[in-house]
Amino acid sequence: MSAKTATARPAATQPAAVSPDTGARTAEAAGVITDARERIDDLDGRIIGLVQERMAVSAVIQRERIGSGGRRVNLSREMEILGHYRDQLGKPGTALAMTLLELCRGRV
Repeated sequence: MSAKTATARPAATQPAAVSPDTGARTAEAAGVITDARERIDDLDGRIIGLVQERMAVSAVIQRERIGSGGRRVNLSREMEILGHYRDQLGKPGTALAMTLLELCRGRV
């Protein structure tokens, strides 16, 4: 192509992600996302710690119940827990409660 016949074509412009780790398109958004993710990581660590604590307390309850001749699981209590989580978090709360109950059963 000669210089006369060449037409200037704009380069394809796509917004470049400032931070591929966050998916953000601006440095400001990347900073907010990074800070929020650090907060989530902190919360997740605390939640895991609380779940582990709950498991330990549940083990005490089960040990005492079984030691006194009772059953390992108290279904009426589990229904209360399921209802509480459902009331507070909706249908996904029930699934969360089921997971917690599963984690806490049979650890004695």
